[in-house]
Amino acid sequence: MTELSSFHDEVFPLAVSFGATGGPERRNEIVSLTSGREKRNLRFSQSRHHYDAGTGVKSLDDLHDVLSFFEARRGSLHAFRFRDPFDMKSCRPGDLPTMLDQPLGSGDGTRTRFALVKAYGSGVDAYKRLIAKPVLASLRVAVAGVERVSPAFSFDGATGDVVFSSGSIPGTGALVTAGFEFHVPVRFDTERLSLSLTAFKAGQIPSIPLVEVRL
Repeated sequence: MTELSSFHDEVFPLAVSFGATGGPERRNEIVSLTSGREKRNLRFSQSRHHYDAGTGVKSLDDLHDVLSFFEARRGSLHAFRFRDPFDMKSCRPGDLPTMLDQPLGSGDGTRTRFALVKAYGSGVDAYKRLIAKPVLASLRVAVAGVERVSPAFSFDGATGDVVFSSGSIPGTGALVTAGFEFHVPVRFDTERLSLSLTAFKAGQIPSIPLVEVRL
């Protein structure tokens, strides 16, 4: 059984998400040895992102949009898409994604599936973040630097893989790359919202905690 009970393919209100705060969480175990040295173990292979969208509510309309979205998701029951204001592309935030942004792996003549990832760092120690919810209209894929278009490939939303059709399988040694915008799958990390009116046509929700979920 997955962590999700269900996923709604809906995007949290963009005007509110742009004002959100938050970022990744890492959990490591650190043990101090008698020698004075430390032994550090990575508990989770993937980071988990947390956000607070309360700082993004600027108007009564924003408040109403969040209220409606919260009710439609039944609070924390259903997960949904969230546009991270700090990290939402395969490239730097101010750039446009290109088909060469992120290496997904090399072909062997038979492999058809390549996990969609975004790398942080470089070399063998780079952290590869799994991207489960790309913006499909923005997804661009290339093999050996040559762009491929549908129906040469598709995206499997159940596995997070770029899938090549039988007639377009990457050849041996051919590097598969991709560029994209993406959303983070999250749920509300609260069972209630606390709304208030601060002025005429101005609303406030002090805290709207969101937490990333695994699909």
